[in-house]
Parts: sequence; structure tokens; C-alpha cells
Amino acid sequence: MAKIIIEGVEREYPEGISYEAIANEYQAQYGNMIALVLENYKIRELIKTVNKDCRLSFLTLKDNIGHKAYVRTATMMLIKAVYDVLGSENVEKAKVEFAIGQGYYCEVKMQQKLTGDMVGRIGERMRTLAQMNLPITKKSYSLDDARAIFKKYKMLDKEKLFRYRRSSFVNVYCLDGFYDYYYGYMLPSTGYVKYFDLTHYEDGILLLLPGMGEPDKIDYFEPREKLFGALKTSSLWGEMVGIDTVGDLNEAICGGGMNDMILVQEALLERRIGEIAKNIVDRGNVKFVLIAGPSSSGKTTFSHRLSIQLRTYGKKPHPIALDDYFVDREKTPRDENGDYNFECLEAIDLELFNSDMTRLLNGEAVELPSFNFKSGKREYRGNVKRLGDEDILVIEGIHGLNPKTTQALPDESKFKIYISALTSLNIDEHNRIPTTDGRLLRRIVRDARTRGASAKRTINMWPSVRRGEEMYIFPFQEGADEMFNSVMIYELSVLKQYAEPLLFEIGQQEPEYHEAKRLLKFLEYFLGIDSGNVPSNSICREFIGGSCFPV
Repeated sequence: MAKIIIEGVEREYPEGISYEAIANEYQAQYGNMIALVLENYKIRELIKTVNKDCRLSFLTLKDNIGHKAYVRTATMMLIKAVYDVLGSENVEKAKVEFAIGQGYYCEVKMQQKLTGDMVGRIGERMRTLAQMNLPITKKSYSLDDARAIFKKYKMLDKEKLFRYRRSSFVNVYCLDGFYDYYYGYMLPSTGYVKYFDLTHYEDGILLLLPGMGEPDKIDYFEPREKLFGALKTSSLWGEMVGIDTVGDLNEAICGGGMNDMILVQEALLERRIGEIAKNIVDRGNVKFVLIAGPSSSGKTTFSHRLSIQLRTYGKKPHPIALDDYFVDREKTPRDENGDYNFECLEAIDLELFNSDMTRLLNGEAVELPSFNFKSGKREYRGNVKRLGDEDILVIEGIHGLNPKTTQALPDESKFKIYISALTSLNIDEHNRIPTTDGRLLRRIVRDARTRGASAKRTINMWPSVRRGEEMYIFPFQEGADEMFNSVMIYELSVLKQYAEPLLFEIGQQEPEYHEAKRLLKFLEYFLGIDSGNVPSNSICREFIGGSCFPV
């Protein structure tokens, strides 16, 4: 018998009992389905069994880690359903490309064109799998055996990924004879995936799943055509340079072609910035370029690079930050925890901003403020502007696309740009890299360099930052005139060297430990590259340092 302390009460269970059996005893006490357990600070899947005395607690689908397990399990069911319905001999590739809201877009490559009827049958097969409540088992294979399995099932992307794996063993999941690899934890059976829907979207399948806030509810899907187009373009860029997965990236690193690849990637971004600049100039009467996007998107570097491109057309751009219009610290609204809420619109002095911009548009000379973040006060340092015929203000800030921010300015004077780091690179065809992971790593590295902040502090703040994005940024992204994706295919191999030491500082008993461990495991897939070949004007430099811009 093993002694297990749960919610402060010690109980005895026979060794070998599954954590799922124990979780079932406590499920009625939780509002959401239990997905995983914490055994002495270590995350365990419910299929694991008790083998020692321990302290136990539960993670539900409302926890970030539990929600990710739900998404992975649903993804495995989707891929199996695709092969079951369409036939593995007919499917060349089934790839989970990217997320759009709460939907996950999957591309299926085969001789026939994917139809709505096919997607309907795939959805029915998924529902059958859920009703059958089939077990999802896990077995550890040697690296050679795992690669042989993936080669047999034509999963050459996984076979390539594990060429660069340092660990000697790989955990492979099996669902009703279908073998696959997933980085991260899984649910114990298909019956746990109760809520999902499938729809035929563009040329692929959109798997709709509940969000973490309401794990038993699927929101109505609202198409985001501009976001989808930006993500699709990014995927095509990856295909163009021959880097679709982390295995491809590692192969390019080992092949010695990284310098050329960095130059090509940066040239692609520069070409895109040039296209946006031309569109601004062609509009004819733009005086305010508004740049908005979530945290760590590279807004500052982008605004400077866009300004340079505008100068090639004879324009006189002036980059300014909305942050300079913060209200004084004591007037800043507070959140539900009593902390200053710098993300909300009310943290900006909109009345002053609109007044200054209107006066500039009318040809007046205006002294623009600077915000002193140390004192928490707005200051004036003689920064006087007057807009001539060729002058353009390039304004960046998270609220730039919110109509309320520039409500006093005529629409024809504004050009709106949404920028984000939309990761198109996948670990392999079934394991996508969330765009939030790339941005979080960027922010961890930058905060440590520029603010002396620990990774623990940045990870702790991240949920609040994400809530702010959901409320104040994402709802306005489709209103942009242009979307810009700031991701560089090579950047995670550069960030790896900077991020790992910071993540290793977080102790096992810290609340942020599990997220740090997840990110460290994620970075293990990447071979590191030296940052010396990264150009000084690269968006990557905004985070690792060495930029030629004041960022």
C-alpha cells in the first residue's frame, strides 16, 4: 500500500493503481474534468500508476497544461480519423498547420481534392472514436526503434526530427493501432474528448475545440481571412526555403547553409516591409501609420524599418510610441488583484493624444510628451513636431487599431498595420509550435536583457499579458489595412542559447517551474546557432541585443 496525501488528507492505495482511478474518486469535487495529476511537484498522466508514497493534486482542463493535453489528444484523434476515412495509402500528408482563434487548421495532401463530404465523414469517425472511449497507451522505444516505426508509417518528418534527438529513448503513443509522437502530456482515452467540431475551411480541415476559460463550450467560429492569409503566406515562405519542420531546420544547420538562409529570410521580411511602405504612399493622404500587435511582436524594430522604407519614397516619417501617452502612474487603473493594469485602454490619455494628433493634422506645432517609466510621470523634453506635406507619424502601441484610440482623426488619414509573430514552423507535421511560445521566449530574453527581470517574473506575468491581448488587441486585428508576420524561421535556434540559462534558474517548487520545464523540453528539439550572422537591423536583435535601432 502507498500513502498518498490529497487535499491535506492521508489515504492509502494499493501500489499499481492508476492515477485515473484515484482522479475518478475526486472528480465530483471539481467543476472541470481532471486531466493530469501533480505527484510531488511532477506532472503525471492519468495512465501512470502509483508506485510510492507521495503528495497528490489534480490539474483540470481549465489549467493551461490540462488544456494543452486536451488539444493534443483531439489532434491525435483527428489524424487517425483522417487516415481511417481517406486511407493511409491515399494520404500523402496530414499536417496541423496553425491555430486561428480556437480552431486548428489541418492540411491534407492527397491526389483527390478534399471535400466537405470527406470532412463530414472524418468528423463522424472522430465522434465514434470518442464514444468508444479507446485507451491511448504510451510506450518508450529506443531511438532507433522509434525512427523505424515512423519510417514504416511514412512519417518521415518525425524520422528526420529524431536524427538530432539527444535522448536515447522516445515515448510513442498508440491509439487503436495508430502510432504517433506528441511532445507533451496526453489524456488517457478518447472518451475524454467530449467537445469538438470539424468544418471544411479553405482547402483543409478546421478542428474547433473549447478554450481554456470554458472547457465545455465551443465558441462560434468567426472567419479571420487576413490572419489566415498571413499564416498561409508564412507557411509558403517556409516551403520556399525548404524548412517546414524543426527537422528541416536542424538539417540546414548541419549542412552549413544557415548564413544564406538567414539572409534570404531577412530579405523576404524586408521585401514585405517595402510592399507595405508602397501601399502607404500609394494611398496618398496618410498622415498616421498605426502599428499594433501583441507583446513581443517586434513592433519597435518594425516601425523603424518601415520608416526607412518610407524615406526611400521621399517621405519624412517620425516614429512615436503610444506608451508616451500613459496617464501618470497614480491614475493608472488596477486589475482584480490590485496591480496596475497597463494593458487596458484607460491607461492611455486618449483625450490628450487625440488633441495632439488633431493639432498636428491642422498644421500646428505640438510638443510631444515622453513617459518616464521610473518616475511614472509624463515629461516634456522639447520634442516639437509640425507636419509638412511629406511628414508621416509612425505610431506603435497595443491599442493602435482600436477605433477609440484615434476617434478624432479622419479615417482617410490613417493606415493600420497589425503585426504579430505567427510561427509557421512545426516541430513535425502533427506537433505545431504555438505562436505564444515564440513570443514568450522572445520576451523572457528581452526582459532579462533590458529590465533585469527573471524568467520566473516574465512567466508569472504572461497570463495577464495574454488576457490583455485577448481583450484589447485580437478583436481589432481584422480591421487592419495590412498584416505583417515578424517571425524568422531561424530565430528559435538563436533564442535557445539566451533562454535556456534563464529557464534553468527556476526551482522545482516554484509555481512557474512546469512552464519553464515545458519550454526547456521544447528547446531541446532545436540545434543552436550563433547569433553573429544575425543582421543588426533584424527584428531578432530587438530581443537578443545588438540592434542598430534604439529598442
